Amino acid sequence: MCGRFAMARTPESLTRVFNLAACVDLSPRYNLAPATAIPVVRRSPEGTRVLHLLRWGLVPHWSKDPARGAPLINARAESVTVKPAFRGAFHQRRCLIPADGFYEWDRQGGNKRPYYFSHPEGAVLAFGGLWESWQAPDGSLLRTACILTTAANAQVAPIHDRMPLLLAAADWTTWLEGPAAAAQDLLRPAPDAALRSWPVSPRVNRVKEEGEELIAPWPN
Repeated sequence: MCGRFAMARTPESLTRVFNLAACVDLSPRYNLAPATAIPVVRRSPEGTRVLHLLRWGLVPHWSKDPARGAPLINARAESVTVKPAFRGAFHQRRCLIPADGFYEWDRQGGNKRPYYFSHPEGAVLAFGGLWESWQAPDGSLLRTACILTTAANAQVAPIHDRMPLLLAAADWTTWLEGPAAAAQDLLRPAPDAALRSWPVSPRVNRVKEEGEELIAPWPN
């Protein structure tokens, strides 16, 4: 799964990298957690790319009560096209979620040791995601998103058996604008060389912790 990540890029940097027509103001975040607002790149009705903040934890548009049930923070790539909670969004509301890196926890030996995964050259990562718009009885809208996951590649597998769907820049247009069949071809683990990792402070276990020091290497 993917349950925590960091994103500290400036709006100017994200606008340049993702060719955005609009980007909300953002603050650096090093411990983004479910149920918080996360940056999401979507295709606007005008056909441009825009970045807004959506709540992490997808609420299907047909849901009667967004407070009921476990939050849908991840969608498995193997079943995203058939599960009722995700299949509509997969066909019509795919998105990109920019990140500097993500955390996974090694639970071997009874311990819970966090590791941070990022691009080998420090480039921004783009998770494949889905978004939804849920309308309350009073007409207000709640926009939410989730991150797709795949089987782990060789870099992540020693720590966890799942990883976020990572999309190369050459595939962003297909993911955002292409037909579902073309997007489905992208549902695969990232190449083994796509990530680097190191252990980080157990402070990241606490969702209230923040700061750049959370991604600094931590002694084994």
